[in-house]
Amino acid sequence: MAMTDPIADMLTRVRNACKAKLPVVDIPASNLKREIARVLQEKGFIKKFVVVDDGKQGILKVLLRYTKGESAIQGIQRVSTPGLRHYVDVAKLPRVRNGLGYAIISTSKGVMTDHEAREQKVGGEVIAKVW
Repeated sequence: MAMTDPIADMLTRVRNACKAKLPVVDIPASNLKREIARVLQEKGFIKKFVVVDDGKQGILKVLLRYTKGESAIQGIQRVSTPGLRHYVDVAKLPRVRNGLGYAIISTSKGVMTDHEAREQKVGGEVIAKVW
C-alpha cells in the first residue's frame, strides 16, 4: 500500500525517535525531506543528516541532538496535509510559541523557516511547526 503522506511519516519517525532517545533515525529519502532536514540542522534541532544511496530512493540518516538527556526537539507537528493544504502570504505567516519555535515553509525560493520567509517577504505552504 502506498504511503499517503511521506512528510508526516518523517516527522512521526523523528518524534518517536526523540521520545525513545535514539541517537539516529532512518527515513526514506526525497528532495523535500532533505530540505526539511537541512532547515532542522541549521536551526540546531538535529546534529546532522546524511543521505545513503541504497540503489533505490536512498535513506536519510538523521542524527538527533540531545542536551543533558533532553531532546532538542520538544515538539514537531505537521500543518499542511495532502488532503488540506495550508498556504499563507507573508502577512499571515504563523508564529510558533511566540517566536521561540519555527514554522517550516515551502516557498518559491525554497524551503525555509518563517523568520527567513518574513525577511525575504515571501509566503508559501506551511509544512510543519517545530519547537
